[in-house]
Amino acid sequence: MIKKSIFLLLLIVSFTNCSTNNNSTVSESSSNATYFPPTNGSETWETQSISSLGWNQNAVQPLLDYLLLKNTKSFIILVNGKIVMENYFNGHTATSLWKWNSAGKTLTSTVTGIAEQEGYINTNNKVSNYIGTGWTSAPLAKENLITCKNLLKMDSGLDDTLGDDVAPSNLQYMADAGTRWAYHNVYVKLQDVVEQATGQTWNNYFNTKLRDKIGMSSSGFWYIGTGANLGLRIYFSNSRSMARFGLLALNNGNWNGTQVINSAYLNQATTSSQNINLSYGYLWWLNGKSSYRLPQTQLQINGSLIASGANDMYMALGKDDQKIYVVPSKKMVVIRMGDAADSANLALSTFDEVLWQKINALYQ
Repeated sequence: MIKKSIFLLLLIVSFTNCSTNNNSTVSESSSNATYFPPTNGSETWETQSISSLGWNQNAVQPLLDYLLLKNTKSFIILVNGKIVMENYFNGHTATSLWKWNSAGKTLTSTVTGIAEQEGYINTNNKVSNYIGTGWTSAPLAKENLITCKNLLKMDSGLDDTLGDDVAPSNLQYMADAGTRWAYHNVYVKLQDVVEQATGQTWNNYFNTKLRDKIGMSSSGFWYIGTGANLGLRIYFSNSRSMARFGLLALNNGNWNGTQVINSAYLNQATTSSQNINLSYGYLWWLNGKSSYRLPQTQLQINGSLIASGANDMYMALGKDDQKIYVVPSKKMVVIRMGDAADSANLALSTFDEVLWQKINALYQ
């Protein structure tokens, strides 16, 4: 009888342990689900610690020291949507606004995709279908070769050496569309396309279809250049708004169950868009390709954009080191805002390589 009681007791203990282990597994699995911060204006955002991820705490301070040294204003790391690091430097705060510069090209790419999925535009159509002919100084036959997709891919064939002004007189023919890749401010004409096709202002369409859907701060705004700076369209926001956009991209255009931008378009946007610069999609930069080209040069460079970065990483890169890095294999988004880390640059700099070496040290 005593032996039977002992056996029953051991059986109960064994069952209890199994139940505890199963519950633990469910809990850990749930913690790996993507978290989305609320979109109701709340500043609530869940966090997770370096130690909970099993990362190296000793690598944190060298990273922060480097960021401070390199004129950084803000730095955020998200994993599965939760904040792992959020740091501000040089008087910058969580509510401070800063310019995205060309990292904001990805906002234009995304809103263009939304307009297409809503049936307002077809990116395979020529630009002049939406904004009329004569928007360039190119011969009409050459202008009519330029599609909305050419603007997304940066292969319009227009002369990229004439500055940011997108007045017709400054948009001059250099090569047939699709035959020459060059980093050109003419992409901003996509905002005009969206305005004409939707019958809404760019600000209104952007705010209702993207900003508000993912809870980006309402304090963000577009700077619209005038005169010689007519082509400048620069977005300003706080750092968490930039992180929200990166999280949307990481989650294939879906925000907590709402498909803001269809995943097929976003996949195309983050895949090589042409064969001239393999490291460029639809206004997104792509890591891990066999070669790349940089702004203001036709030089092809062999190798990946950022050797220390993950091969599946895609990036929004803005002048003077504004960065959104999206790394699907690590479910990670990294944000950096600030002044130029070293000398002024339009996209990539040596800062990217060293920064990723220091980020890698967190988890390698």
